[in-house]
Amino acid sequence: MIDLYYAPTPNGYKIALFLEETGLPYTIHPINISTGEQFTPEFLAISPNNKIPAIVDHQPADGGEPVSIFESGAILLYLAEKTGKLLSKNARERLQQLQWLFWQVAGFGPMLGQNHHFNHYAPEVVPYGINRYVEETKRLYKVLNTQLEKTPYLGGNDYSIADIATYPWAYCYEHQKINLQDYPAVEKWLEKISLRPATQAAYNK
Repeated sequence: MIDLYYAPTPNGYKIALFLEETGLPYTIHPINISTGEQFTPEFLAISPNNKIPAIVDHQPADGGEPVSIFESGAILLYLAEKTGKLLSKNARERLQQLQWLFWQVAGFGPMLGQNHHFNHYAPEVVPYGINRYVEETKRLYKVLNTQLEKTPYLGGNDYSIADIATYPWAYCYEHQKINLQDYPAVEKWLEKISLRPATQAAYNK
C-alpha cells in the first residue's frame, strides 16, 4: 500500500498517473497547501522540503520498514524500479527516458511554475518577469515539440515516466499563454495521453 501525500497540482498528478497506470493500491492524503499543511511537523517528517508530492511505501522491495520518498522525480524513479514498469530495461532507451525525466524536473516544471506565478499569482504585475518566463516556456515547448516529432513518446516508442512527469505541466498550456497550434507534435501527444484510462482515472480522483 502506498500513501500518497497530494495536492491537485502538476507535480501531484504525476504520481497519481503512475499509480493508476500500474494498479498499485494507494491512499490519497490531501495536503492543503493554501492553509500551510505542508509545514506541519508530521508532513515535514516525510517531505523535509515542505513540498508535495511525497509517498510512504508500506511494502518496500527489501521487506523492511516503510520508506518515505519526496521529490516527484525520485518518487517516479523509485516506483518504476519497484514495479519494473514504465522505465525501459533497454540501456539506451532507459537513458533517453531518464534524460527527459530530468529535463522535466530541472527545467520544464520550474520554468513553467514561474510562468504560472508571474502571470496569475504575483501580487503586482511585473512585465519583465512575465516576458522572461513566457519566452522561456515557448523555448521549452519547442524543445518538447522537436523531440515528439522524432518519437511518439519522450525517450522512445514507449510511454514512460518521462511522459508522466511532463504531461501534467503541458496539460496546463492555456494557463501558460501557449498556443498549441504552434506545437502540433505536442498537441498530438497530449491528446494521446489524455485518452489513456489511467490518465482519466487520475484526473477524476
